[in-house]
Amino acid sequence: MSAKRALIIDDEPDIRELLEITLGRMQIDTQSAAGIQHAKQLLSENTYDLCLTDMRLPDGNGLEIVEYIQQRQPQLPVAVITAHGSIDTAIESMKAGAFDFISKPVDLATLRKLVNTAIESSQLTPQPVPKLTPIIGESKAIQELIRSIEKLARSQAPVYISGESGSGKELVAHSIHDLGPRANKPFIAVNCGAIPRELMESEFFGHKKGSFTGAHQDKVGLFQAAEGGTLFFDEVADLPLDMQVKLLRAIQEKSVRPIGAAEEVATDVRILCATHKHLETEVKEGRFRQDLFYRLNVIQLAVAPLRERREDITLLTQHLLNKLATEIGLPAPKLSPRAQQSLASYHFPGNVRELENILERAFTLCEANVIDADDLQLRDTPAPESYEKTYVSTSNKANVRSNNSIVDYPARCAEYPSLDDYLQDVEKEILCNALEQARWNKTLAAKHLGISFRSLRYRLQKLGLDDE
Repeated sequence: MSAKRALIIDDEPDIRELLEITLGRMQIDTQSAAGIQHAKQLLSENTYDLCLTDMRLPDGNGLEIVEYIQQRQPQLPVAVITAHGSIDTAIESMKAGAFDFISKPVDLATLRKLVNTAIESSQLTPQPVPKLTPIIGESKAIQELIRSIEKLARSQAPVYISGESGSGKELVAHSIHDLGPRANKPFIAVNCGAIPRELMESEFFGHKKGSFTGAHQDKVGLFQAAEGGTLFFDEVADLPLDMQVKLLRAIQEKSVRPIGAAEEVATDVRILCATHKHLETEVKEGRFRQDLFYRLNVIQLAVAPLRERREDITLLTQHLLNKLATEIGLPAPKLSPRAQQSLASYHFPGNVRELENILERAFTLCEANVIDADDLQLRDTPAPESYEKTYVSTSNKANVRSNNSIVDYPARCAEYPSLDDYLQDVEKEILCNALEQARWNKTLAAKHLGISFRSLRYRLQKLGLDDE
């Protein structure tokens, strides 16, 4: 294998020498330039696997080098060296196309990690988003999204993925990870709205044994668990303000301090985040820190709602029906013309997630392996704005009505991690009781339950009861 080559651009001889020695020990050949003009000359005459450039140069700014490389050699990863604390400069460089940044004084361990990741990125051959990815569609919006994913996969810049609930933001984040140099490292997704506030710091940064009541052993936080990989913060707008401060420091310093630890631990993770809320509005209303917003919003990627790419509905429908059929070993049903027309004209406030739920329900209700419009059970829905308000107002209710009485869900189901788990357990109990009463005659049990045999079989498969 031929030796890798790197271009070092810095006007300080000591820094150049430090970088040359460090990269030389990594079996990387180096060439150096003290200014922009010399660097451009070297770039035009040679090929490199990596470029490291200082931001302040005698004849200009390091951003000029970043833009020059982006225009002529976009596959060449360029990392910038910034003064300590110059986070705004680092963000500006990454928006211009820089692969990553490192602050002075240069930490050699961090530098080696950055160089290894950059070299891996430079060796990646251009490839489309894998066909097995759940990102499906032929619309212009989806094709532009896929092109953006391919480009962003090579960078280490934080990406803010915006879009409505159910539009596929986590799938986009996973695709960015899978196509980049961190693909063989962990991808960890965390829903910021699902972690209790008092446990948030421990979940994110970890803790040491005995650091607080109940800390019976050391715990590795999410940053350390995702070491070398990608950390995806879903619904990041739900983070409380005090946690936003701690997250900002962890991202800027690339290190975390577990609760009870005396020293910080260096981390190497790529940050991706998403929310269905408008972060700009959250910032204006004081619910989200502006400095954290600018740190996360280096690159913004918008995922179009399903109603804006209706030409993808047919493809998505067929894919989801095939997936459902494969899971339970039945042939995929077909859609009647009326059902196709109903889906094509439906508003889909819940986007792809709602489409999947609609098809799953219709799959269990349809007869003769054909889904008709009545099986879809679609109903008129309000516009997105009013839909979101309705959802927020109803989701904040703490009580659940059951048997004409108000039951406090946390008190009633404390042993269950979520409402879905509780409802699944209730459904399993109902099915088992019906089967026992019918002496495990599934046809008779389905009749007693008022559902089709197909629906019963699907539910048994889904709950893992088919062999019982």
